[in-house]
Amino acid sequence: MQRKRRSLLWPALALPGAVWLGLLFLVPMYIVFAIVFGQVDPVFRTPLPVWNPVQWNTVQFTDVFRHIVGSQGYFGPALLRTAVFVLSASALCLLIAYPVAYYTARLATRNRKLLLALLIAPFWISYMMRMLAWVNLLQNDGLVNSTLSLGGLFSVNIDWLNGRSIVVVLGLVYGYVPYMILPLYAGLDRLQPNILEAARDLGAGRFDTFRRVTLPLSRPAIVASVLLTCLPMLGDYFTNDLLSGSPRTSMVGNLINNTVLTPGQTGQAGAFVLLVLVVSLVPMLWYVRSARSEGLAS
Repeated sequence: MQRKRRSLLWPALALPGAVWLGLLFLVPMYIVFAIVFGQVDPVFRTPLPVWNPVQWNTVQFTDVFRHIVGSQGYFGPALLRTAVFVLSASALCLLIAYPVAYYTARLATRNRKLLLALLIAPFWISYMMRMLAWVNLLQNDGLVNSTLSLGGLFSVNIDWLNGRSIVVVLGLVYGYVPYMILPLYAGLDRLQPNILEAARDLGAGRFDTFRRVTLPLSRPAIVASVLLTCLPMLGDYFTNDLLSGSPRTSMVGNLINNTVLTPGQTGQAGAFVLLVLVVSLVPMLWYVRSARSEGLAS
């Protein structure tokens, strides 16, 4: 009886938080559905939500998909561009974050607390302020052009903020790389030292130990950190607005923001939200399934 009570204790403690998070997800999502499959006021061009699913209308939803591919697919380039930007930025974040997390978790001893404080420090500054700092650096008379000109020795006047894809990708990397470092650090810090020592005792060098032991064991942390980084990137619009502001680099987040601000197109914005949600659920479900299978295997 006592064991049964203990088994019910943790689910009971987690129930209020689970219900609260479920309401915060389900209620707003149902509102999005009601707007997407609702009506538009013909006079004021405001959305008219339809709360009864039986009366839902798919006109706004199908109109978005009709303009993704084909001769009238003017939404398609932004969606494809979003995928390219997110994948490129996530890969660069991983290349930067993994060595930093590995050094902090496995090699740093005296300075570990200081390094952790420095890794957490970007979260104390708002994302907008960090992006505005990039704007100041990349202006025509900013520090980047001044450095490239060697203090005025050469004439360098590169307009970095005029619709350059590489600037948007680097801005995403700069903005989201802290979100990847911390999960990687947590995963690498949990590795058992005796496993690594056993590999060294069996004759494996540092590189072989990393390739055969550390890297495979840190794979769940890598997947989790990539998901935590790329999922917010899918809906990001602020980075492109500040560092480019050009339709040539617009992402799906910019489509959502623009359609929300356009009278009569709120339903289309909701359709883009549902599209991002479906794309986000696929890797999340894959991660949950792989983590569950690894847990059962262990």
